[in-house]
Amino acid sequence: MRESLQFMIKMFCQRVVFFVVLFLSPWTVEAKLPQLTPTIVTNKLDEIMKAHATYHELTPELVKRALKNYIEELDPNKMYFIEPDIQQWLHPSDALLEQILDDYKHSKFTAFEQIQNAMAPAIQRRRILEKQIHEEDLPKHVNPNEFKDMKWAQTEEELLTRLGRIKALQIETSQKLNEDLKDKALQRIEKHRLRHEEEVLATDPDRHIRLILTNVLKATASALDAHTSYFTPDEAAQFMINVQQRLFGIGAQLRDDLNGFTVVKIIEGGPAAQEKELKVKDRIIAVNGEPVVGMDIVDAVELIRGEKNTPVTLTVIREIKEGDEGEKTKEEKVDVVVHRGEVVLKEMRYEVSYEPFGDGIIGYIRLFSFYQDPESSSSGDITQAVHELERDHKLKGLILDLRYNTGGMLSQAVEVAGLFITKGVVVSIKDSTGTVQHLRDLDGKTIWDGPLEVLVNRASASASEIVAQALQDYGRALLVGDDHTFGKGTFQTFTLNANQNSVVNPEGEYKVTRGKYYTVSGKTPQLKGVQSDIVVEGPLSATEIGEQYEEYPLQNDQIKENFDDDLSDVPFTQRNKIRMLYKFDLQPKLTTYQPYMETLKSNVAYRIAHSKNYQKFLKELKKEANNESEEVEFGQFGQEDLQLTEAYNIMKDLIILLPKAGANGSH
Repeated sequence: MRESLQFMIKMFCQRVVFFVVLFLSPWTVEAKLPQLTPTIVTNKLDEIMKAHATYHELTPELVKRALKNYIEELDPNKMYFIEPDIQQWLHPSDALLEQILDDYKHSKFTAFEQIQNAMAPAIQRRRILEKQIHEEDLPKHVNPNEFKDMKWAQTEEELLTRLGRIKALQIETSQKLNEDLKDKALQRIEKHRLRHEEEVLATDPDRHIRLILTNVLKATASALDAHTSYFTPDEAAQFMINVQQRLFGIGAQLRDDLNGFTVVKIIEGGPAAQEKELKVKDRIIAVNGEPVVGMDIVDAVELIRGEKNTPVTLTVIREIKEGDEGEKTKEEKVDVVVHRGEVVLKEMRYEVSYEPFGDGIIGYIRLFSFYQDPESSSSGDITQAVHELERDHKLKGLILDLRYNTGGMLSQAVEVAGLFITKGVVVSIKDSTGTVQHLRDLDGKTIWDGPLEVLVNRASASASEIVAQALQDYGRALLVGDDHTFGKGTFQTFTLNANQNSVVNPEGEYKVTRGKYYTVSGKTPQLKGVQSDIVVEGPLSATEIGEQYEEYPLQNDQIKENFDDDLSDVPFTQRNKIRMLYKFDLQPKLTTYQPYMETLKSNVAYRIAHSKNYQKFLKELKKEANNESEEVEFGQFGQEDLQLTEAYNIMKDLIILLPKAGANGSH
């Protein structure tokens, strides 16, 4: 019956026909210039806007955004232009905007060429200012945080001061190397700057126009919303690596802090996580003896990547806590050797464990992404894990950990949510035409209908938010963790197919936001995220991460709820036949956890208030929120994952409070 119902609904419902992208990709890379002409650029932008969820033609507002984006493509760190140089484009007149729109119709990009040409005198000025900077006059102990969210310098004097402070930060870091490597690091900084300048000042006319056209595509595509992007061929190939999660490296996410590359995350299952030598917050200053301070992050990553099983030596600056309370810190230089390997291993796409409780256990499944290949899938692996926990133990409660899970395949989000509901709408997609398509769980079966908790944080995004919000909508799961998730409620399509060995277009590829998704309540997590039922703060709770901090995000809205599925996306002539197969045994909207919510919250508040470790953690978190300290991680407060520990405590409370919880996985 399930197969026939699936076939009928697939036959008669509108299908998503492009490769659907449902995860975050917050990075860009430099690349070789694509084969572009003005006409190709106009045609490609028309294609992107035709498919876009909101904008179908260029408007004065989009032109204004594109001009700003173009300037920042040329000078992302605000180290060349001063505001008077670019005033006419930062604050364009109505007449200029109309002229640019008219030029666009004729595949002309005169204003962008003028911005490009304005970089030449800005580069010459920068070179003069660099000669005025003397090492002995530089300030000491410059804080890298002062370079976040910088405004354009208003005068040459202000720009000179900024350049001096950046130089001081770079020199201070380089001095942690030996004398030879220090000189080499500073030379590399200079080399990187000159290479960027030579690229902008390219005298070859063909290369010059292709650089302008590439930046026009990038600036205009990203003006549409936070997730629409144009990729050069090299960038498109890199994006596919991110989609397929297959490359050989060390498995760490880095952030360029000017004075080196800070490790912000160790990827689960990667070589660095397995060997445990590299630490979060280590600042990489050299790779195999090659200084990387001042290097472009793409070049640094290329040095770190390499053949499988080969070693790479990372020279890092590591903070060491001193004193009884760990209030003082000192820095030491450490050489860390990591053996390269496949970063995301198939067997590490999820993690299973349990904690004994009474006469049974609390099961724990951490899902790192929503994946599917011929051998396995996230829904299949979770099913097997739950069956094994039930076979070997008395399963009394289950925690599904989606922290740091930034998404994956839309179909797997539906399948995973469907493991815990009987039947019904999981997610609805509304495209640029306003057409709504419902994606449903159809089999009428659950693998676990007992106490269920979903653990989230501000980095839980896209497919994770679909699962979390759908299970919350049905009252099927209790959401615990940071106050809200990331807030990405849009879906994108990419012009390359991740499931095929597609050849990258030499003109480049693009990713475009096609619409938003909504769960069965009619709500979308867009911008606001999914709100936790019980807030338990973690390392990201004070971090400004999420859709609300992106440029030009789409706004939040709502569609009607679909708990009583009316099959409105199915052709009228087929509804009655499908209704007969589908409408029985729909998942009801439960209130199982509501009577106990205040007791659960009260218990959480008491435990956290009386935990010395948690109070120390919250104190540091407050400092971070006020920009008084670096990012906080649980490892500083013992090796305990405090957020997960409290999630277990909440589940224990829930099992005790629920009258029939854990008897046979039912309630």
